[in-house]
Amino acid sequence: MSDINNKYVSFQDVQKTYDGEILVVKGFNLDIGKGEFVTMLGPSGSGKTTCLMMLAGFETPTQGEIFINGTAVNRIAPHKRNIGMMFQNYALFPHMTIAENLAYPLQVRRMGRSEVEEKVKRALDMVELGGFESRRPKQLSGGQQQRVALARALVFEPSLVLMDEPLGALDKQLREQMQYEIKHIHARLGVTVVYVTHDQSEALTMSDRIAVFNNGVVQQLDTPQGLYEKPVNSFVADFIGENNVLHGKIESEENGICSLNVNGEKIKATAVTQAPAGTQVMMSIRPERVVLGSHHEGIDNSFVGSVKECIYHGDHIRVRVSLLGQDQFILKLPNSAATGGVSVGDSVQVAWSSGDARALDIVEY
Repeated sequence: MSDINNKYVSFQDVQKTYDGEILVVKGFNLDIGKGEFVTMLGPSGSGKTTCLMMLAGFETPTQGEIFINGTAVNRIAPHKRNIGMMFQNYALFPHMTIAENLAYPLQVRRMGRSEVEEKVKRALDMVELGGFESRRPKQLSGGQQQRVALARALVFEPSLVLMDEPLGALDKQLREQMQYEIKHIHARLGVTVVYVTHDQSEALTMSDRIAVFNNGVVQQLDTPQGLYEKPVNSFVADFIGENNVLHGKIESEENGICSLNVNGEKIKATAVTQAPAGTQVMMSIRPERVVLGSHHEGIDNSFVGSVKECIYHGDHIRVRVSLLGQDQFILKLPNSAATGGVSVGDSVQVAWSSGDARALDIVEY
């Protein structure tokens, strides 16, 4: 067991079942440092929201213990955990003004009027809504209401804030704007944040570390860069960004680089899965790490393919190539004069480094 006193939040061997049979959270362990922004990321039903609700006190672990600042909280009521909460549906009181909405959690804590007014003003200024005190929620846009919800979660200066899909109801542009706002406020205040989302771009943008969930189990816990650059299995590789997958048979391995036979061709890749020669594995390569031509530095895999589709995306061109026996191999080429001439039907040389390719899961037959 880890030293819980060195971590602000700690999940210790936590499990959760609702029916006594199916575990929605399985043997969950996670330590979160004070002031850290940790995101629980995964598809619907993966267990991430259940973990957040157990931390908030709205659900009770079937097994295991949760600690906040060294104190076991399994049997502590939600309102006594001093946690700020922010939800997707804002959860603002429609009959109250914005100031009254923010004052409510302070009044529950029996703060004096002058202190309440000071904290409300400070919180609204923090989210750039100073002067909106007398308005009601219906008079604000969705983005403004979400800022009020953020201010309310922070107004009583909690040391821990939980956010459950808080930006899911906003349009794309506003959602991206709010991501940066929350990130900047977190950096300024130093509050500990546990964030739940199924949006991998959101997680990559905002987090110090990300726990990727699937079927109640954390597949990988890492920094955004670590998850994207060094996924430990094909689920993480596919869930975090776009990913090309090739099936091959291990022929040999040396110094962490394995040689794979893929449809009769030899590919070199970083050996993530330790497996003997003859084992079938899945190899992962990011589309943006694939280049045209083999003259680039460090390139040690090069093959000829046929261009099947080119889609213009503004800053890049998405090219689908028939390569190594499959028609869905994707390249993301920068939109420049050097790559603008690729056309459907062209024969192209496609290449990548063994350091960018990762031999992951063993293929079971």
